[in-house]
Amino acid sequence: MMNIFINEKPADITLDMEKNLGDVMSGLEQWLSPSGSRIKKICLDDKDISTDALAEAFRVDVADINKLDVFVSPWRELAAEALEGLYETCILYNKAAFDERKNIAAEWEKSSAARFLISDIPEISCLANRALSGEGLSAGDLCMLIEERLRELTDPKQEINNSTAKVELIAGRLEELPLDMQTGKDQRAAETIQLFSEISEKLFRILFIFKSEGFSLGTFTIDGLSAKIFLEEFNSTLRELSSAYENRDTVLVGDIAEYELAPRLLKLFSAIKDIRGME
Repeated sequence: MMNIFINEKPADITLDMEKNLGDVMSGLEQWLSPSGSRIKKICLDDKDISTDALAEAFRVDVADINKLDVFVSPWRELAAEALEGLYETCILYNKAAFDERKNIAAEWEKSSAARFLISDIPEISCLANRALSGEGLSAGDLCMLIEERLRELTDPKQEINNSTAKVELIAGRLEELPLDMQTGKDQRAAETIQLFSEISEKLFRILFIFKSEGFSLGTFTIDGLSAKIFLEEFNSTLRELSSAYENRDTVLVGDIAEYELAPRLLKLFSAIKDIRGME
């Protein structure tokens, strides 16, 4: 009979129809998923299984395994490790001679950190691939972006608190957006849309971090609405703004920005800021 340990503690798990290790791991992943944890490493009979050997290991019959050790980590911790790995790679890339950079990029692509970013933070993975191939952001600029993401992961409450002035500034600029468009300040208007997009994405990321740590969106309310309904309406309004902006409908853009998005941004920010228990 196979004994299962999670982080070196016996797991109260009874096998039913599982025939091989792949079946067992699939069930474990589904069981762990709601907690926000991810499987980091597995050992069969005290032998580490490398990533390259997983496919073969998954075919091993349950009857042939005496002990299964599964090591899990919170999503937040794994994400921070992956970003730290990318940060170190970018620093190395920046300091390397031009003819060494291709090898550094190739080593990064084979790393577990790169694989994690591909599956879980694809937008950073895409930026990393471009930066390490000499396109898009420079490695130095990417480091600045990674630093922000790491602050969100390591201390989301503080990062939210530090964003107060920026959120208020952007809400104010949204209210000024129709006047900017009517007076030909197109560059300022475009910058306002970009700033709003960036801060909205940041708030959504931090909300996801709280959720990955066990915070329930099911009981979370924003301005008297359930989080689900509020966020659906928020995203719907974003689509309306994007369409109106592309069509140069300054009247509709003004109404949406001033009366819909600016107050909703402030309400979303205030609700996330009031979340407790994640320090």
